[in-house]
Amino acid sequence: METEKSLMVRLFGARMLPMWLAVLLLAGCDNSSGQTKAERSAPPPPEVGVVEVQPQRVNLSMELPGRTAAYRISEVRPQVTGILQERLFEQGAQVKAGEVLYQIDPNRYRAAHQRAQAELERAQAELRQAQREWARTSDLFEKNAVSKRQRDEALSALEAARADVSRSQAMLETAGIELAYTEVKAPIAGRIGPTLYTEGALVTANQPQVLARVVQLDPMYVDIQLPVEKLARIRSSLKEGAASEAGPNEAETVLLREDGTVYPHRGRVDVTDVTVNQSTSSVTVRAVFPNPDEDLLPGMYVRVRLSEGIRENAILAPQQGVSRNPQGEATALLVNPEGEVVARQLEAERAIGAFWLVEKGLEPGDRLIVSGLQKVRPGAKVKPVAADIPLHPPQNQQASGTNNPKKNASDDEGTAQ
Repeated sequence: METEKSLMVRLFGARMLPMWLAVLLLAGCDNSSGQTKAERSAPPPPEVGVVEVQPQRVNLSMELPGRTAAYRISEVRPQVTGILQERLFEQGAQVKAGEVLYQIDPNRYRAAHQRAQAELERAQAELRQAQREWARTSDLFEKNAVSKRQRDEALSALEAARADVSRSQAMLETAGIELAYTEVKAPIAGRIGPTLYTEGALVTANQPQVLARVVQLDPMYVDIQLPVEKLARIRSSLKEGAASEAGPNEAETVLLREDGTVYPHRGRVDVTDVTVNQSTSSVTVRAVFPNPDEDLLPGMYVRVRLSEGIRENAILAPQQGVSRNPQGEATALLVNPEGEVVARQLEAERAIGAFWLVEKGLEPGDRLIVSGLQKVRPGAKVKPVAADIPLHPPQNQQASGTNNPKKNASDDEGTAQ
């Protein structure tokens, strides 16, 4: 290809060209590519970090605060009046159902039992006499040796004797029950707390002050305050047949201790309250957890993760790629196949760790801009570069909250699989 100088020499010879003509010729050679000066000076398209969204399997769950409560609590009270003779247990020890805890002085009740036994024996002797008298009178009445009135009197005496026997038997049974109550026994198996009475103390029947408390710690209840809308969401998921590791129509429950560690035993939802707390718009859900080592004690603060089931083909978007407009709606910027930026409105009301669960607005394969957002606007040409961002949330990552600024922070979470 000829140089610019050789071209001018061929056209005009060796004569000196006027300066303005040389400039025009050189300018014409520069525009030979068809580009304007503005085009030659334009910067290259800016680079933006993108992630290509793909459907994935997500185990949806939510974390809620809760308090542990004893499975059963029994308040030990005396059922007869007397002096405590002996305490037969170690405070804080494990006791069995029916084990004797206290001994009340039984002498008075033993004597009452013996007296009732003697009364029964006397009534039984009178009954036998009345039976003989009735048999004799009936014989004589058949022979017309006694009147009908005498026969009726014998029958009445027999019935009265039978009634006396029944009454004496009831009195003997009552005396036996009171005698047995002098041994104060554990109603349930569990761990017994400190005693409030010692030997020599006077106790009265059905007194309001308890002698001690027996608490069953295995299993253990956990009471959870669940917002009504979340309860409806769990029920809807289970009703629609969402898979759950806990089994059909059961919400899996995982307990987290106050320090964040996971309790090794899984629980189950036992009962849901039928009334809504008007001040908090929540219901109490009671879960049951095994507690063989008695690691859980009543009154502990814990968190419970309730599983809503498994969402197949869920779309997760990194939170740095989603923003909010003044109306609070979720929006995102994407790169289309032509390398241009396009705006997209999303439906994403639920956060899972550092991701949004996108219900509408994103399709598999969409390239979502997650970095360099401040440099671009819809319609601009960009150079997409793969961003170094994981597309799956870590296992058991805590949810950050809902995307609606008018709502309180949510405790939803999920695990991608």
